[in-house]
Amino acid sequence: MEGLIQTLAIYAIPVIFAITLHEAAHGYVARHFGDPTAWQQGRITLNPIRHVDPVGTILVPVMILLASKIAGSSGILFGWAKPVPVNFGRLRNPKKDMLWVAAAGPGANLVMALGWALLLKLAVAMPNNAYSYPLAEMARAGVNVNTVLMLLNLLPLPPLDGGRIAVSLLPHRAAWKFAQIEPYGFVILLLLLFTGLLDFWLIPLMRIFLSFIKAVFAF
Repeated sequence: MEGLIQTLAIYAIPVIFAITLHEAAHGYVARHFGDPTAWQQGRITLNPIRHVDPVGTILVPVMILLASKIAGSSGILFGWAKPVPVNFGRLRNPKKDMLWVAAAGPGANLVMALGWALLLKLAVAMPNNAYSYPLAEMARAGVNVNTVLMLLNLLPLPPLDGGRIAVSLLPHRAAWKFAQIEPYGFVILLLLLFTGLLDFWLIPLMRIFLSFIKAVFAF
């Protein structure tokens, strides 16, 4: 139990900010391209309380960490926040601008992953003290969590961000047909997760990205 509490303490801040700032980024970019819906509802904010979903932001990550501790393995940690409302019809160029709105979430995770990597570099370099090890572990968690969320959301499956990016890039007729998958997207994602097929997408890309992080920051 003590180990689980320590793990939750290390992962709490990285998970909450990785999930909630991902959503805030969508709203900010949507406002930039002409849709003020998220701004009008107070969702363009760094305050995580405005974005927290009790199930997706708290319960699911905690259950994954608990299951990983019981199984003695490292599961893929992910979750979600309350979706930021975006009215694509209010964008100045809906089909084109959709790409940038969708890419903003994974882009935010990329920036956070790099920020946590920099913090890890500083934590490893500082003299050993009561804070250096916990800080380094939290930074490692931040890198891993943001890497997973970035790559997972880039999966070309509506309603994930990668699916919306694909809809933006496809010709109109193909984009319309591809968008029809969206009502079944979450079910498809769960099937990929429970059959292990999701690992074929995530794990190799995670290794490549984490190798890039190690090279950039000379770990």
